[in-house]
Amino acid sequence: MFASALIIFRETIEAALVISIVAAATRGVPKRTQMIAFGVLIGLLGSGVIAGLTEQLAELAEGSGQELFNAAILGVAALMLGWHHVWMSSHGAELAREAKRVGTQVHEGTTGLSAILVLIILTVLREGAESVLFLSGMATGGAMSISDVVGGGLLGMLGGALLGVLMYSGLMRIPMKWFFGVTGWLIVLLAAGLSAQMARFLIQADWLPSLVTPLWDTSSVLSADSFAGRFLHALIGYEPSPSGMQMLFYAGTLALILLASAAIRRLQVSRQIPPIVVSQA
Repeated sequence: MFASALIIFRETIEAALVISIVAAATRGVPKRTQMIAFGVLIGLLGSGVIAGLTEQLAELAEGSGQELFNAAILGVAALMLGWHHVWMSSHGAELAREAKRVGTQVHEGTTGLSAILVLIILTVLREGAESVLFLSGMATGGAMSISDVVGGGLLGMLGGALLGVLMYSGLMRIPMKWFFGVTGWLIVLLAAGLSAQMARFLIQADWLPSLVTPLWDTSSVLSADSFAGRFLHALIGYEPSPSGMQMLFYAGTLALILLASAAIRRLQVSRQIPPIVVSQA
């Protein structure tokens, strides 16, 4: 039971952290709780379907179907996070003013919620499919009884969800004047980490060159299998031995999101400043 609990806990961490950060970042947005719950439900249902189609996916694209499928999910998830951050750049000030009011209404709030829904579905779908595969493999291997596998899996999922709740509670304690800045940076780092993971799958599928492999190696300092390593991997995309292509994707995603957000803010400022009229004598 402990083995299955540990594996599912590690698989749940990433989804739990993404959900907790997005939930905190959308503080004050109406109906975001329902949207997140709906996304989790669809993701869990879809993960079982995807797990059942794993062999068919693996046979696609000359045996690289699974890697390409994972890369596609990661790419869309990174895109949704980036879009959400850009959306928050244009609505964050309004949310900050209205966050303490009951029944907050934000202009074009449904646009941000649609990105949240897709992001949550894809996050839970990917992690859930891997979890289902691990549990079914343990059950069919005969090393543990089905009850031990299921019980351990539920225990691990509960532990991962608890970690997400603790993360969410910690974020909600941040003073409002810093809140959107902190959650905004976390979302940007999450998107960059997902983008780097997408590059890794594309390299494995021979769709991209790795460039320099590894670019560095910090495994002796912080292993990817340690709790801190897994936590940082889920939070900011930590890789102890990344390739050059992965870091290129990471840095490129960071730059693209930050530049887009800055452009949106400049556009808003320019619209708020009235033109200077010079009178002629």
